[in-house]
Amino acid sequence: MAACMKLGSKSDAFQRFCTTGLPSDVVVEVGEMSFHLHKFPLLSRSGVMERLIADASEQEEGCLIQLPQIPGGSKTFELVAKFCYGVKLELTSANVVHLRCAAEHLEMTEDYGEGNLISQTEIFLNQVVLRNWKDSLKALQTCDDVISQAEELQIPKRCIDSLAAKACTDPNLFGWPVMEHGGPMQSPGGSVLWNGISTGARPKHSSSDWWYEDASSLSLPLYKRLISAMESRGVKREIVAGSLNCYAKKYLPGINRRQGASEASNNRVVAPLSEEDQKILLEEIDQLLPLQKGLCATKFLFGLLRTAKILKANPTCVSNLEKRIGVQLDQATLEDLLMPNFSYSMETLYDVDCVQRILEHFLTMDGGGGGGGESPESVEDGGSQLMGSPSLTPITMVAKLIDGYLAEVAPDVNLKLPKFQSLAAAVPEYARPLDDGLYRAIDIYLKSHPWLAESDREQLCRLMDCQKLSLEACTHAAQNERLPLRVIVQVLFFEQLQLRTSIAGCFLVSDNLDGGSRQLRSGLVGPTNEGGWATAVRENQVLKVGMDSMRIRVSELEKECSNMRNEIEKLGKGKGSSTTWGNVSKKLGFRLKSQMCSAQEGSVSKQNNNGGNVKIEKVVRERHHGKEKRNLTSDE
Repeated sequence: MAACMKLGSKSDAFQRFCTTGLPSDVVVEVGEMSFHLHKFPLLSRSGVMERLIADASEQEEGCLIQLPQIPGGSKTFELVAKFCYGVKLELTSANVVHLRCAAEHLEMTEDYGEGNLISQTEIFLNQVVLRNWKDSLKALQTCDDVISQAEELQIPKRCIDSLAAKACTDPNLFGWPVMEHGGPMQSPGGSVLWNGISTGARPKHSSSDWWYEDASSLSLPLYKRLISAMESRGVKREIVAGSLNCYAKKYLPGINRRQGASEASNNRVVAPLSEEDQKILLEEIDQLLPLQKGLCATKFLFGLLRTAKILKANPTCVSNLEKRIGVQLDQATLEDLLMPNFSYSMETLYDVDCVQRILEHFLTMDGGGGGGGESPESVEDGGSQLMGSPSLTPITMVAKLIDGYLAEVAPDVNLKLPKFQSLAAAVPEYARPLDDGLYRAIDIYLKSHPWLAESDREQLCRLMDCQKLSLEACTHAAQNERLPLRVIVQVLFFEQLQLRTSIAGCFLVSDNLDGGSRQLRSGLVGPTNEGGWATAVRENQVLKVGMDSMRIRVSELEKECSNMRNEIEKLGKGKGSSTTWGNVSKKLGFRLKSQMCSAQEGSVSKQNNNGGNVKIEKVVRERHHGKEKRNLTSDE
């Protein structure tokens, strides 16, 4: 319940026409409202009314006084008139500011009666309103209507200082705002009271964000002053950022569009502001947000950036938001990056340029410099060392995020090759332990842009490193007709090299394990190494399982290669048919696979190591020969 102070003792019989039984001798006009009153009660309390009545009495056509500039208008003057007549009225936090300003305007000082309106309102402000959170907040809200007069009396400053002091203090120390928010009454010892009896139960503790919703009800100028006052008192930056988050979500509906239903329901949105007011609010929030990383959720920053682009905010605001996001890009999700293009040109479906600027800010802060930089650590063993490095984990996450973004925007036919290449190349090479994600994005782009020239395809494929493709990606790339022939040959070569190295390593480990087992069985290892014996047995079993699976894989590849050879030989018998030649050329992608298997077969049987390279060259010659045959057939 809001605090109040009762003034006057007479019954409330006062209206626009005073019902004292005496005829009215003065008419006071306030705006469109006229009050038929008496001279003596007014001039005995107000210096302004005394002078106005004296001047109006000299005129012949009755006593008419106009008060167009009185703070609070006719509603406030009605309360002032009641005070002058001694009629009962209540001072509350909702009317005390207007009454204080009106009393100052009418010069209702102690010179015109003891306990005049100025002194009464000041006592109520200082002893009641400013000691209470809710009443201070309500009084500050009413200052908007009479801001110029209230500023002269320093009422907003006093209310803001009171609110800032309470918000910066732990509410659990004093039992508020629990009691002020309708919570249970407490005993002096801090326990909850029920019908005046202590229950022994303790009230729930309040979190540091208890004042966010209340502060968001203030107008922007007053809210800014409250935040500044709190910062000057040393409040934590994350608390300020949380309050700004709450304020923005309440007045900028565009931020809540991608939230879940439960989260959006918690943010009570008031009547929407105009687009111009929303733009001003967004630019002010950008100025108030702390610059420290991690204080604001990345999703919230993306919401501000998306809204800033829709509202055509000034370039400085947009640039600041991009920098804030760039600092913590590793915390973003793919959904966050997929921002529609709001420019007039609408060249692309998504705003790729904005994502590239954000990535550049991240690389600048991270120290990555730019794309193509050398790794500060080794990139051997498929990037295992990178994944274990804490300092490179954020940039590795960003690389994976950008590769996913490239795959999403690649189907856009309006996305030019230089823009796609620029974004892909901006990620340093050492940030990608594997290039599978980049290969997928490139493949989607080639599929959606079939008109690209062979030189452009080769230039695009140079972005990925064939040595950093997994075995599954190599298998897919070897059969991918969209890739240039040079890239397929590189993929086949490194796939053969990878398999050959893996198989050779398995045989080497097997030989070492057999020798170690013989030593253990011969008793060369002392009885004190029982723990080492058990460990060696377990490692032996694990490695044997891995070697067996590798042998099974090689056997499957041999069978697949044999089947493909038979199929190609059957197709090759009908050389007179142009359709047959076309089918043979389509199968050349699988022929590359068979040659890869032949190379592995030669590795297992310890044959000549150059056999695989000779077979790859043979595949290339056959593929070119097939193209020439197709051209001759089409010419005929």
